[in-house]
Amino acid sequence: MGIQDTPEEWRVTATATPFTGKKTSVRTDDVVMPDGSVARRDYQVHPGSVAVLALDDEQRVIVLRQYRHPVRHRLWEIPAGLLDIPGENPLHAAQRELYEEAHVKAEDWRVLSDVYTTPGGCDEAVRIFLARDLSEVEGERYAVAEEEADMEHARVPLPELVRSVLAGDLHNNCLVVGALALTAVLAGEGVDSLRPAEAPWPARPFEA
Repeated sequence: MGIQDTPEEWRVTATATPFTGKKTSVRTDDVVMPDGSVARRDYQVHPGSVAVLALDDEQRVIVLRQYRHPVRHRLWEIPAGLLDIPGENPLHAAQRELYEEAHVKAEDWRVLSDVYTTPGGCDEAVRIFLARDLSEVEGERYAVAEEEADMEHARVPLPELVRSVLAGDLHNNCLVVGALALTAVLAGEGVDSLRPAEAPWPARPFEA
């Protein structure tokens, strides 16, 4: 199978949760190192997320522009959201996010990539889907609030996104990974080589 990440868990001698928020928390673990010493590691505990690279018939990607307070930027992103329910099917969550944020549905779904966003300080795992055969959803749009209230929408050709990523103009993790991964797929073995939408996800196990 070639190069691949492998699961491993070093011994923890003590653990504490000094902060618990609405969706995430902070955990402190005392971890035994290979030489026997113990090091303290603080990290954010995250429920996991899904993201959707939605590609229309003109090879344009649906993107959203939203303010992100921690980095003090308004970022272009692809539709994404949290896994709100433990064990939630990530495909169902992705379909929900595409509807809520872009008012779009898709007939063809594939797994594009699975990533840990910041494994040195957070356990967040994200599954990025490729969605195709898009159509507008009938009915009223989903009510938005807070940062989403003034969210902008656009459809941008995939090559233009890649150029902007490589120029350092786009920074959202899921957009960057999704755009580059899809470009590699299209230049290589094609979309049919991607994993099915219900492929297992060891980082966030779910029931189909």
